Amino acid sequence: MIKEINHSEVKIAKQIYLIFQKSYKVEAKLLQATNFPPLKRNVNDFIDCKNTFYAYYISEEIVGIIEVDSNNSSTHIQSLVVYPKFFRQGVGKSLVQFIFTKYKNKIFSVETGLLNQPAINLYAEFGFKEKKRWVTDHNVVKIRFEISSTD
Repeated sequence: MIKEINHSEVKIAKQIYLIFQKSYKVEAKLLQATNFPPLKRNVNDFIDCKNTFYAYYISEEIVGIIEVDSNNSSTHIQSLVVYPKFFRQGVGKSLVQFIFTKYKNKIFSVETGLLNQPAINLYAEFGFKEKKRWVTDHNVVKIRFEISSTD
Protein backbone atom coordinates (compact mmCIF):
# COMPACT_ATOMS: atom_id res chain seq x y z
CA MET A 1 0.00 0.00 0.00
CA ILE A 2 1.24 3.49 -0.88
CA LYS A 3 -0.07 6.59 0.83
CA GLU A 4 0.93 10.18 1.52
CA ILE A 5 2.61 10.65 4.88
CA ASN A 6 2.71 13.70 7.12
CA HIS A 7 6.43 14.39 7.36
CA SER A 8 5.81 17.32 9.71
CA GLU A 9 4.97 14.85 12.48
CA VAL A 10 8.09 14.04 14.51
CA LYS A 11 7.37 10.30 14.63
CA ILE A 12 7.00 10.10 10.83
CA ALA A 13 10.01 12.38 10.25
CA LYS A 14 12.13 10.03 12.38
CA GLN A 15 11.00 7.04 10.28
CA ILE A 16 11.83 8.94 7.07
CA TYR A 17 15.24 9.85 8.48
CA LEU A 18 16.01 6.23 9.37
CA ILE A 19 15.13 4.88 5.91
CA PHE A 20 17.02 7.71 4.18
CA GLN A 21 20.11 6.96 6.28
CA LYS A 22 20.01 3.21 5.56
CA SER A 23 19.34 3.61 1.83
CA TYR A 24 21.68 6.53 1.15
CA LYS A 25 24.58 4.81 2.92
CA VAL A 26 24.30 2.10 0.27
CA GLU A 27 24.11 4.69 -2.51
CA ALA A 28 27.08 6.63 -1.13
CA LYS A 29 29.11 3.42 -1.26
CA LEU A 30 27.98 2.75 -4.87
CA LEU A 31 28.97 6.28 -5.84
CA GLN A 32 32.25 6.08 -3.91
CA ALA A 33 31.23 9.30 -2.18
CA THR A 34 32.80 10.19 1.15
CA ASN A 35 30.88 13.45 1.51
CA PHE A 36 27.29 12.71 0.51
CA PRO A 37 24.76 15.54 1.14
CA PRO A 38 21.62 13.33 1.39
CA LEU A 39 23.15 11.71 4.49
CA LYS A 40 23.40 15.14 6.13
CA ARG A 41 19.65 15.70 6.25
CA ASN A 42 18.34 15.58 9.80
CA VAL A 43 14.89 15.01 11.27
CA ASN A 44 14.11 18.73 11.33
CA ASP A 45 14.99 18.99 7.62
CA PHE A 46 12.19 16.52 6.91
CA ILE A 47 9.76 18.25 9.28
CA ASP A 48 10.38 21.63 7.59
CA CYS A 49 10.45 20.33 4.01
CA LYS A 50 7.92 21.74 1.52
CA ASN A 51 7.93 18.60 -0.69
CA THR A 52 5.36 15.81 -0.58
CA PHE A 53 6.27 12.36 0.74
CA TYR A 54 4.62 9.02 -0.05
CA ALA A 55 5.39 5.78 1.75
CA TYR A 56 5.21 2.20 0.61
CA TYR A 57 3.96 0.02 3.44
CA ILE A 58 4.27 -3.70 4.00
CA SER A 59 1.92 -4.52 6.84
CA GLU A 60 2.35 -1.42 8.98
CA GLU A 61 6.06 -0.90 8.24
CA ILE A 62 7.33 1.81 5.91
CA VAL A 63 9.79 0.13 3.55
CA GLY A 64 10.13 2.78 0.83
CA ILE A 65 9.61 6.52 0.40
CA ILE A 66 9.36 8.81 -2.59
CA GLU A 67 9.69 12.57 -2.16
CA VAL A 68 8.31 14.82 -4.88
CA ASP A 69 8.28 18.49 -5.74
CA SER A 70 5.41 19.20 -8.09
CA ASN A 71 3.87 22.24 -9.74
CA ASN A 72 1.34 22.74 -12.56
CA SER A 73 3.69 21.65 -15.34
CA SER A 74 6.27 19.30 -13.85
CA THR A 75 6.99 16.80 -11.11
CA HIS A 76 10.51 16.23 -9.84
CA ILE A 77 11.33 13.07 -7.92
CA GLN A 78 13.53 14.58 -5.25
CA SER A 79 14.31 11.30 -3.50
CA LEU A 80 13.46 7.64 -3.83
CA VAL A 81 14.67 5.40 -1.02
CA VAL A 82 14.01 1.80 -0.09
CA TYR A 83 15.00 0.07 3.10
CA PRO A 84 17.95 -2.14 1.99
CA LYS A 85 16.39 -5.45 3.03
CA PHE A 86 13.60 -4.68 0.51
CA PHE A 87 15.89 -3.82 -2.44
CA ARG A 88 14.96 -5.40 -5.76
CA GLN A 89 11.48 -6.41 -4.64
CA GLY A 90 9.55 -3.89 -6.74
CA VAL A 91 9.16 -1.21 -4.06
CA GLY A 92 10.94 1.54 -6.02
CA LYS A 93 9.16 0.58 -9.24
CA SER A 94 5.77 0.73 -7.48
CA LEU A 95 6.55 4.15 -6.02
CA VAL A 96 7.54 5.61 -9.41
CA GLN A 97 4.45 4.10 -11.06
CA PHE A 98 2.33 5.60 -8.28
CA ILE A 99 3.74 9.08 -9.01
CA PHE A 100 2.92 8.73 -12.72
CA THR A 101 -0.64 7.82 -11.76
CA LYS A 102 -1.02 10.49 -9.07
CA TYR A 103 0.44 13.42 -11.05
CA LYS A 104 -0.68 14.23 -14.57
CA ASN A 105 2.13 16.62 -15.45
CA LYS A 106 3.75 17.02 -18.84
CA ILE A 107 7.30 16.57 -17.52
CA PHE A 108 8.74 14.27 -14.86
CA SER A 109 12.38 14.54 -13.79
CA VAL A 110 14.80 12.79 -11.47
CA GLU A 111 18.53 12.87 -10.72
CA THR A 112 20.92 10.19 -9.57
CA GLY A 113 24.60 9.41 -9.50
CA LEU A 114 26.29 8.01 -12.60
CA LEU A 115 27.46 4.94 -10.68
CA ASN A 116 24.01 4.13 -9.28
CA GLN A 117 23.19 1.51 -11.90
CA PRO A 118 20.11 0.11 -10.10
CA ALA A 119 18.49 3.57 -10.15
CA ILE A 120 19.52 4.21 -13.76
CA ASN A 121 18.01 0.87 -14.78
CA LEU A 122 14.78 1.67 -12.94
CA TYR A 123 14.35 5.06 -14.62
CA ALA A 124 15.27 3.65 -18.05
CA GLU A 125 12.56 1.02 -17.59
CA PHE A 126 10.01 3.84 -17.37
CA GLY A 127 11.41 5.60 -20.43
CA PHE A 128 13.29 8.43 -18.73
CA LYS A 129 15.93 9.94 -21.02
CA GLU A 130 19.24 11.47 -19.97
CA LYS A 131 19.19 15.27 -20.25
CA LYS A 132 22.32 16.41 -18.44
CA ARG A 133 25.50 15.24 -16.65
CA TRP A 134 27.66 17.23 -14.27
CA VAL A 135 30.14 16.89 -11.43
CA THR A 136 28.87 18.14 -8.08
CA ASP A 137 30.86 20.14 -5.55
CA HIS A 138 31.23 16.83 -3.69
CA ASN A 139 32.91 15.21 -6.71
CA VAL A 140 29.97 12.96 -7.62
CA VAL A 141 28.97 12.69 -11.28
CA LYS A 142 25.20 13.12 -11.49
CA ILE A 143 22.71 12.55 -14.26
CA ARG A 144 19.37 14.29 -14.75
CA PHE A 145 16.66 12.27 -16.47
CA GLU A 146 13.36 13.48 -17.85
CA ILE A 147 10.29 12.02 -19.45
CA SER A 148 7.48 14.00 -20.97
CA SER A 149 4.01 13.10 -22.06
CA THR A 150 5.15 13.72 -25.65
CA ASP A 151 7.90 11.04 -25.43
